[in-house]
Amino acid sequence: MLRNGLYIISTPIGNLQDISARATEILREADVIACEDTRVSRKLFSLLGLPQDKQFLKYEDHSEEKNSQHLIDLILENHAVALISDAGSPLISDPGYKLVRKCREQNVYVTAIPGACAVITALQLSGLPTNRFMFAGFIPNKDKARTDLFNELKNIDTTLIFYETAPRLLKTLQQAAEVFHNREVAVARELTKMFEETVCGDFAAVIEHFTQNEPRGEFVLMIAPPTEKEYKIDDVREILQQRLRETSLKTAVKEICEQYKLNKNEVYDLALELKDE
Repeated sequence: MLRNGLYIISTPIGNLQDISARATEILREADVIACEDTRVSRKLFSLLGLPQDKQFLKYEDHSEEKNSQHLIDLILENHAVALISDAGSPLISDPGYKLVRKCREQNVYVTAIPGACAVITALQLSGLPTNRFMFAGFIPNKDKARTDLFNELKNIDTTLIFYETAPRLLKTLQQAAEVFHNREVAVARELTKMFEETVCGDFAAVIEHFTQNEPRGEFVLMIAPPTEKEYKIDDVREILQQRLRETSLKTAVKEICEQYKLNKNEVYDLALELKDE
């Protein structure tokens, strides 16, 4: 019989056989199943041959604050609660961390049963550096917010990992190319499923692939760390101003562009602005 507490359980991201024997056994014995979508979770139980005579409770972003204490109350009433997501590891871009915090605050037993995770699986397939990586979650759906996020992260010395949807993939790749330039990129889709695919290369090659092959499925986008510091136009303002005092506008622009690998038109416009000041 399970100890009363919260069990954070990873479920398959595609291949049903990727669920662990331990996870299956705890799901079989748990009294309450907290999940994103009760229909998806009941289907999983059916596929795994698990009993469905349990209490399935919807637990997602909009209800997290309200339902977390209810789940803790059930645990305190001597129930074992399993927290699962629709696919993969709970709390990875899924609700749940507030529930864990509340459990800690109220001395409720919490444990995690590890398993499939799209972030780790995609990184293993990417061929990109794995010694340091940062998962940045889902990419914003607005153009400006997307570009702002990329600029915020561009100088961090680590492999960047994002989730993205099929309809937005090409737009995201095009905007990322404008910020990350010639870095290596990898896109993984349909992980552990029949049509699993990982496309690697520079942005031009990956964009070309998904232009020729309509994006389908769920995607993980990974971008290699910078090979050297990448500068923004504001980073060279003072340096350019100094060079304009010492040489011609044309020479100053050329030198700055070559040294800091910046767009010539942007540097030229800044040089004109500084000249007029």
